[in-house]
Amino acid sequence: MKDSKIPGRFINCSGGYKAFIPNPLPPKLIWTPKLVRALSDSDLLLGRLAGEGGRLPNPHLLMRPFIAREAVMSSRIEGTQATLGELLASEAGAYVDRSPQDLREVGNYVAALEYGIKRLQTFPLSLRLLRELHEKLMSGVRGDHATPGEFRRSQNWIGVPGCTLTNASYIPPSPDHLMDCLSTWEKFMHDTSLPPLAQIALLHYQFEAIHPFLDGNGRVGRLLITLFLVERSILPTPLLYLSAFFEATRRDYYAALRGVSERGNWTDWLEYFLNGIARQSEDALSRAGRINKKIIDWKREVAGSASKIPLKLIDLLASNPFLTITKASERLNIAFTTTQRAIKKLENFSIIVKVGKEKRDRVYCAKPILNILEEPVKF
Repeated sequence: MKDSKIPGRFINCSGGYKAFIPNPLPPKLIWTPKLVRALSDSDLLLGRLAGEGGRLPNPHLLMRPFIAREAVMSSRIEGTQATLGELLASEAGAYVDRSPQDLREVGNYVAALEYGIKRLQTFPLSLRLLRELHEKLMSGVRGDHATPGEFRRSQNWIGVPGCTLTNASYIPPSPDHLMDCLSTWEKFMHDTSLPPLAQIALLHYQFEAIHPFLDGNGRVGRLLITLFLVERSILPTPLLYLSAFFEATRRDYYAALRGVSERGNWTDWLEYFLNGIARQSEDALSRAGRINKKIIDWKREVAGSASKIPLKLIDLLASNPFLTITKASERLNIAFTTTQRAIKKLENFSIIVKVGKEKRDRVYCAKPILNILEEPVKF
């Protein structure tokens, strides 16, 4: 059943436009059998992912490439073209033929997410933390004109490129109403009366409806989902990310958001969001399981070696399938020549192959892991 009531009101602004002021959360939800099943399925699959994540021998290592993958997918929604392979190769110390600006934007997302996860150990998810994330995200990139770390003091809007306030498809709260909207949003974020997955679905919609920053709202809104799941201890390590789902179903994503703002259709939005959690939980389970199996098999292959360095290099491959001798020796704090011999051993076992044309500091890649990470999302 669809609720036709628009979840907010329009106010007349001095510039001759009308801005949307969303009602405080939560709305009155109608728990249809289909919606209850969607919540049950997402809870079940996310719980399974949490269980597997807790049993992985190296969840802290696997977390890194999943964060990188999320960064690439989230930035791609905003038009950045850097690929996962390019980001990982660059982090390993290889030269990448890609705009430094694109790599910086994706790298900022990684830094912001890692910062947020660490910050949650001592500080709650809050408006202050979101401002800190925004500062990490937007500093030194194309959006750095948009006051990194500060909520907007002027009106923004959403629409096709080149549109103005007069023909925008959506105008969020005006600056004089912004902090009231954010305060009630933050209060709801600390409420525990709703199922957590339904709550984060509502929070994500409302954050995008408020659009509190001049730029970077989509990326901060997607960071919010992961950090919420970590803070609530729903996941032991952040293996679940929805950007790949939003990117693969982009038209449905925006249609579901509009359906709430224009028609109060919370049911379709919740079903869409919960389906995303279920599908991405399955996806993460598959990728993490296959990567972990590769790591175990490779360690078994080199276990007879006199040196333990090849085993340590394999652990590095779990966090990034690309290696350079210089960067690996720095990470492991061992001599260059020792690292070189260990990398040669992995090459002899066909665990890694040389990629690129560098002659001085060669770049190696564990392609089976990269292939698993770069597989397109399947629905």
